[in-house]
Amino acid sequence: MKNFNWSNPYPTSRIPLFARNVVSTSHPLGAQAGLRMLLKGGNAVDAAIAAGAMMVLVEPVSCGLGGDCFAIVWDGKKLHGLNSSGVAPAAWNVEYFKRRHGVDGNGLAKQPVRGWDTVTVPGVVAGWAALHEKFGRLPFEDLFEPAIEVARRGYAVPPIVAGKWAKAVPELKGQPGYAQAFMPKGRAPEIGEMFRLAGAAETLKRIAQSRGRDFYEGELAEKIAAFSRAGDGAMTLDDLRNYRPEWVEPLSKNYHGYTVHEIPPNGQGIAALMALGMLEHFDLRQMPVDSVQSQHLQIEAMKLAFADLYQYAADPRAMDVSPSQMLDDNYLKSRAALISRDRAGVYQAGRPHAGGTIYLSAADESGMMISFIQSNYMGFGSGVVVPDTGISLQNRGVGFSMDPQSPNVVAGGKRPFHTIIPGFLTKDGKPVMSFGVMGGDIQPQGHVQTLVRMIDYDQQPQAACCAPRWKINRDFSLDIEPNMGADTVAGLKSLGHKFQSVYDPYMDFGAGQFIWRLSADDNEHGYVAASDSRRDGQAVGF
Repeated sequence: MKNFNWSNPYPTSRIPLFARNVVSTSHPLGAQAGLRMLLKGGNAVDAAIAAGAMMVLVEPVSCGLGGDCFAIVWDGKKLHGLNSSGVAPAAWNVEYFKRRHGVDGNGLAKQPVRGWDTVTVPGVVAGWAALHEKFGRLPFEDLFEPAIEVARRGYAVPPIVAGKWAKAVPELKGQPGYAQAFMPKGRAPEIGEMFRLAGAAETLKRIAQSRGRDFYEGELAEKIAAFSRAGDGAMTLDDLRNYRPEWVEPLSKNYHGYTVHEIPPNGQGIAALMALGMLEHFDLRQMPVDSVQSQHLQIEAMKLAFADLYQYAADPRAMDVSPSQMLDDNYLKSRAALISRDRAGVYQAGRPHAGGTIYLSAADESGMMISFIQSNYMGFGSGVVVPDTGISLQNRGVGFSMDPQSPNVVAGGKRPFHTIIPGFLTKDGKPVMSFGVMGGDIQPQGHVQTLVRMIDYDQQPQAACCAPRWKINRDFSLDIEPNMGADTVAGLKSLGHKFQSVYDPYMDFGAGQFIWRLSADDNEHGYVAASDSRRDGQAVGF
């Protein structure tokens, strides 16, 4: 068992949960839906699917039935990775966007941020079905009972969700179907107000009865395709019918005695592995946990990782640099050597040698653990909602590049660069923790910051979760949480770090869920779980 320091030096209302069966999410009703499945005799995967189905209702500011998902599952013997992110409609290419949206000052096609021309094929429903087919224990229909109940009767909107909802309305109220679904009184619901997502109960029932196929080739698919046609969108019935999720081998990197696992590109989990591979060459334990020196090294490693990520990461079929090259030990050692201990750096991509979102986690007393994440991106995603179905569609197409020279250039049937990443930790081949930090670009940064706190500084999961975070923006400036120590902030400024507060109503500094296994004994399956106080959620168990 890890010798944690069980104190928590950071102000919080949360305490860690200890149990043999655990579900941790960013909304209590989601956690309780998963718990119901565990109490019914289901396993961790059953619990995660039930929780995910509930979350599309109770946290629509982050995910929806038209979103995507990824998962890492420990089945008791080995890890499995699932990439259920959607692909571009067949009609998409650079010329398509030039015709419809024109070009920018650099001659590249303009890229919308909302609306139908941001919607890739939704993957989350297919992901639920794939997970259940491989690992589920309870009947698939049973997993949707809690969500269908809440869809029918409604729920009281909690404070953080209400705040993010209200901030979304000015931008999204004109998108097709949005106001009808999410502004029932001509505005966002207020704190404590009851909300029912029109049509969602019947949609969930169809998904449950068809094991998800109705969404891709039945009546639901026809409604999505018809609404796309009516809105001059590119999504067709064939696009939906042809979609399949993909089982993948997780990437891994050793870090100070542990092994960290992430889903390979098109996701950004590789950036966390790269940063940790660079930090492997520094002895962070010799520096105080919240010191300028420790935070500076983590920031610099993350900046170097992002420089490569934005240059190379894409649908793996299009990458000209492989993940193994990006994670090569000698390459990461050479990148770590670029870090100055007394000055913030400005980095370009290296050249490796040839060769909205919600996160949830569940674990059960059989030893099965799942790290699961689903998202609509940018809060409500595209803003497009298929009438009377409760299907709100993501805007993952924003993740494509319009540069024909980029490996991430838009093309039909291709997956875009993706931000959502589940994480998993093992030690000597045994499971240790399922974990994740939702929130756009903060996700690999949150993985690195929380893992360093737990592994190098022995902070218990809830303390690591509550600790103040920094976030590297796309221009490599820093955004810092207000509760970070003034001396640390001043010290980082003195090293040349540039600070910029970025208005980010959906992602802000992320929200984590962590389930740490307490014993390496194969016959003992107790866990300690943490849930981020930056959201309305909780960890529950028995």
